[in-house]
Amino acid sequence: MLHAFSRTQLLLGKEGMERLYRARVAVFGIGGVGGYTVEALARSGVGTLDLIDDDRVCLTNVNRQLLATRRTVGQKKVELARQRVAEIAPDTVVNVYETFYGPETADQFDFTQYDYVVDAIDTVTGKLALIDQARAAGCPIISCMGTGNKLDPTAFEVADIYETSVCPLARVMRRELRKRGVDKLKVVYSKEPPLQPEEDLTISCKAHCICPPETARTCLERRQVPGSTAFVPAVAGMILAGEVIKALLLRNK
Repeated sequence: MLHAFSRTQLLLGKEGMERLYRARVAVFGIGGVGGYTVEALARSGVGTLDLIDDDRVCLTNVNRQLLATRRTVGQKKVELARQRVAEIAPDTVVNVYETFYGPETADQFDFTQYDYVVDAIDTVTGKLALIDQARAAGCPIISCMGTGNKLDPTAFEVADIYETSVCPLARVMRRELRKRGVDKLKVVYSKEPPLQPEEDLTISCKAHCICPPETARTCLERRQVPGSTAFVPAVAGMILAGEVIKALLLRNK
């Protein structure tokens, strides 16, 4: 009988679809990258999704974030993601956490219950805490490196962190992970050199922050507000999802 995932089942088979439905994946960061990751995981039939983000939609998110429209400005990203998944795959269990993940909130999460973790957050301290926690729990994790200030969506690669080059965030992560004795980490990264965004204070979030009033962390707290496009973060998010799906299909096979 035809169902929502019939076309996927033609490629993965019934057993593959059942394996995905039994899986539980946590996505940390539901922004320009993570929003598309969640979309692809839901449309692939993953049975349980844990979505972690404390942010609300800002007008400046509309250029690139799947959940951001004029209608959703000011709303919580995790709640919007829950609603969207319910419209796509109502049988999927969605657990949402309106939490800014970092070392101080890490103890809220038990990584032993996850089959895979996606790191789509943009702070180094948060990424390192995620990697440490996943490693301690023996949970697979994939981490996204920098997507801001880039224009070429075809430049992304999947590699071990120690095989990366060019990306400034990857350089910092390599250094910090070596200090912690982490010998490997699967990442999505781009060798495209980041562009220098224009210094136009008339459209700068640093000069004219319009984050929703309830936002816990505004643009004013950021050292730099990067430029972004509709297609670069989206491609990174889809690649992350594809790697997770492949890994889940191979587990216990």
